[in-house]
Amino acid sequence: MRLSEQAQQIIRNTVREVFGLEAKVKLFGSRINDGARGGDIDLLVELSSITADSERKTLQLIAKLQLRLGDQPIDVLVLDPSTPMQSIHEHAAMTGIIL
Repeated sequence: MRLSEQAQQIIRNTVREVFGLEAKVKLFGSRINDGARGGDIDLLVELSSITADSERKTLQLIAKLQLRLGDQPIDVLVLDPSTPMQSIHEHAAMTGIIL
């Protein structure tokens, strides 16, 4: 995994700050491959209940993470019980590493 322990902690804390204490976050995509270089930070936020204002909270999370981690590309998927399951969600859930 190509994220420092400090960056992982910042991500965990920020996800909980925005989405609540029950939110789980996984890193997926190129950053889980130690042999790769570059790439954006791809995150899957998993929620056990439907959340109001999911889009607003997603944008808020990205903005806070960019301020705290530095200006770099960050992509966030949110998966709650109302989210129509797509192949990207399945891939992220199966291959992602829990932070």
